[in-house]
This record gives sequence, structure tokens and C-alpha cells, in this order.
Amino acid sequence: MTGIQRTTEKNLMVFSGRAHPALAEAVAEGLDTQLVPTDAYAFANSELYIRFNESVRGCDAFVIQSHAAPVNEWIMEHLIMVDALKRASAKRITVVLPFYGYARQDKKHRGREPISARLMADMFKTAGADRLMAIDLHTAQIQGFFDGPVDHLMAMPILADYVAEKYGDEKLAVVSPDAGRIKVAEQWSKRLGGKPLAFIHKTRDISRPNESVANRVVGEVSGRTCILVDDMIDSGGTICQAADALMAEGAASVVIVATHAIFSDPAVQRMTDSVAREVVVTDTLPISEEARSMPKIKVLSIAPLISRAVKAVFEDGSVTQMFDGRA
Repeated sequence: MTGIQRTTEKNLMVFSGRAHPALAEAVAEGLDTQLVPTDAYAFANSELYIRFNESVRGCDAFVIQSHAAPVNEWIMEHLIMVDALKRASAKRITVVLPFYGYARQDKKHRGREPISARLMADMFKTAGADRLMAIDLHTAQIQGFFDGPVDHLMAMPILADYVAEKYGDEKLAVVSPDAGRIKVAEQWSKRLGGKPLAFIHKTRDISRPNESVANRVVGEVSGRTCILVDDMIDSGGTICQAADALMAEGAASVVIVATHAIFSDPAVQRMTDSVAREVVVTDTLPISEEARSMPKIKVLSIAPLISRAVKAVFEDGSVTQMFDGRA
């Protein structure tokens, strides 16, 4: 027999950009490893530089970066990290996006508009990504934008278990903030034992971002604690309007639940001043000390979910089984 035979060991390495290092450190801790030491800085003209301080040849690389504000800077840093890994001969590169930037631009509302969510996927593929891992994409169709495997993780088990433990003894209703997310609300209802569903009928001016009008509540919410579920809270105006509409319909109280706490100003103040009893979010994005200090805002860690998913991918296991076959 000719040639050289050698059984190689797989090597998992976790990398982090500068957008949300605390989350990446928690993910690495959950995997019993550490982040790869990295030099990262900006030149005087704002161009970015990245270099990894350990050999990455042949490794299974997981590159974590949440696309927080300033979104474009952190996306570019993420792309440069992937390119550096590809040129340093990493064997497989998985891009971990706790929050996928530009996810709301997933289709054309009018002529001559971009589909920026697709552009994002194309850029990561060109940079050298073999796989994407994201949490609660704005729409599931984004999975099809990337030409390769996409692991779509869901924060619902973490959020729903918290809600069930704290509010399970109350008379609940699960509410979608609009008709488009009713399928997500159905999954919540099932997770909470078949609670009744409702949704907010709202209209939006597509020429004015972050603005909508809650017209009416569809479904029975009177006398119930309404669990208002959404994927993200940006400026907070839409979700607070929805909470107001529910209280006007006779709801006993409203608990706002969302995966991504973007919290663009003045969201924190709006949450504090809102009729909501509690606002439950995860830390897919960095959350300010001001927001964390607010008694009404509860932050749950998403790191254990990401660690489990990374471990499953590294060991060629099933990510789908983490979500009862729905991922």
C-alpha cells in the first residue's frame, strides 16, 4: 500500500469579535474551552485589522459575532475574521450569528429596493463560511439565502420555561404582535400547554421605519395575563402600542417577551414607562447596564443554547433534536 495514513483528531476552536465578547466567553465556558486570543483594532482611517495568535490550521472554527450597533462595523469585522480563517487553512468555518444583521430586509416591499438579508448570506459565503448558525431569524426564509447548511436555533424553550415557571399558575393567553408571527405564537401556545391565541392587527407605513399602528386585538384576552411574543425589540414603539391595545381590551396584565433586545433609544425608557408587567429578553445582543438595572427588564442567558448547538455540530450530532424536531 502506498501513501501515508494518519487518524487525525478534530479540533474545536471558538473565536469572537469585539461586538459582544461577554456572550462569546460564556459560550466558550459552556464548551470547557477558551476563546482564541486575537489582535483586533482599527487604523486611523477606521479600517479594521484582525490576526489570530494561535495556529488554526485544520480546526473546526466557530466565529461568534452579534451584529449590534454600529452594525456595519461589526459585520465587516465578522467577514474579515472569516477571511483570515480561510486563508489560515481552517478546515471548516461556522459563522455564529446570535443576531443576524439586516434580517428585516428579507424581501422587496417596493421596486428598486435591495434584499439585504440575502446580500449578507452571499458575503459570508464569499468570505469563506461553510455553515451559518443563527437564533430566531426574523423570517425562516433567510435560511434559504445561504448556499450551505444553516442551523436555525430558537430561544423559545429558554423564554417559555421562564414564563411557565413564573406565570404558569395564572390565566394566560399567547399574543402575536402581528398576523405574520402567528405560527411562532402557536408554538408558544403548544409549549405552554395549549393556551389560547390572539394577535394584534396592525398597519405599517413601509416608507417610515420603526413605525406602525395597532388597530385592534383579534382573539379573547379579557381577564388574562397576555404573553406578547416577538423576535426583537428595536425602538419599542410597536410592542408598547400592542401592550396598550391589549390592556384596552381588558387584559389583566401584559408580559412582553422577545429574543433580541436591540433597545435603540428610547426603547429602555419606553419599556420602563409601558403598561407591561415585565419585559423578558435574552442576551443575543449586548445590553446596557441601564437596561439591566431596570426592575421591569429580565435578561436570560442564551449562551447555554449556543454551546449545546456548537457541541452538536462539532460532534456531528443533531441540532434538530434540541427543539423537538422543529429546527
